[in-house]
Amino acid sequence: MNRGRRTLLGAAMLLGMVPWGRAVAGTQVEEPLADAVRSVLAAAIASDAPPRPAFGTVEERLAYLAWLGSMSERLKKRKADHRTRVEFLETVWYESKRAGLEPALVLGLIQVESGFRKYAISKAGARGYMQVMPFWARLIGDGDVSRLFHMQTNLRFGCVILRHYLDIERGDLFLALGRYNGSRGREPYPSAVFGARRLWQQGAA
Repeated sequence: MNRGRRTLLGAAMLLGMVPWGRAVAGTQVEEPLADAVRSVLAAAIASDAPPRPAFGTVEERLAYLAWLGSMSERLKKRKADHRTRVEFLETVWYESKRAGLEPALVLGLIQVESGFRKYAISKAGARGYMQVMPFWARLIGDGDVSRLFHMQTNLRFGCVILRHYLDIERGDLFLALGRYNGSRGREPYPSAVFGARRLWQQGAA
C-alpha cells in the first residue's frame, strides 16, 4: 500500500475515533538547541504586534477575504461568536504566512491537537490551540508558561516550532509533524493532520 493511501486510511481511523473537542497531543521532546538556533527562534516569537496582513494587489486581498468567509462558515459550529471566530482565523492566517506555512495545514493541526480549544491541556502538559509544551516558554520565550494560553502567542509558538521542525527535517512534512507530536516516524498522527488539512483547504466540500 502506498503512503498516500495509508495516509488516507490512517487519517480516517484517527479522525473517526477522536471527537473535535478532545485533544490528541503527544509530547514534543525537549532537544538541545544551538545558541544561534535559539536566538533565531526567540526573535521569531518576540514581536507582540497584532496581525496586520498586507496585500500587494486587490486580487490578493479579495482571495484572503474569500478564504476568511469560507473558513468562518466551516468553523461556526466550533466557535459560535462571530468576532471571536474571525479574530482566530485572521491570526491563524497571519501566523501561518509569517512562518511560511499553509493555513489549511495549521488549521488541520489545531483540529487534531486541541479540537480548537483555547485552554486545552494534554496529559503531558502541552497547552492551548497548538498544544505547545511548557519548556518552549523557557527555551525561546520569557519563561511565562501562562502566556501559552494567549491566542496569538500560542499560534506564533506553534507555527515557529513547526517551521523549525520542517527545517530540521529538510522539508519532509511527514517527519516534521511526527517530531511536533513526539511520534517521529510513526504514521497515525501525520496522517490525521493530513486528513484534517484537506477539510480546511479552500474549495473542499
